[in-house]
Amino acid sequence: MAGPNNRYIKKQKAEKRVKKRQEKDQKKIVRKENSAGGSFENMIAYVDKFGNITSERPVEDNNRDEEESNNGGDR
Repeated sequence: MAGPNNRYIKKQKAEKRVKKRQEKDQKKIVRKENSAGGSFENMIAYVDKFGNITSERPVEDNNRDEEESNNGGDR
């Protein structure tokens, strides 16, 4: 007599697992949509030439690079 009851319990457990997985996936989607963090580009911080942390990419100065290569090349 344990056979049919056992099958029913297994079926119920399987359905419960599937339902729980679906709910978990739905919560995951909602969290992604409502996340305030944003993308990777929003998380990057830059350091300017004075050592201050900024969110904007620093402007490259070509004159500075040429001076460093001319002065530092004779080491």
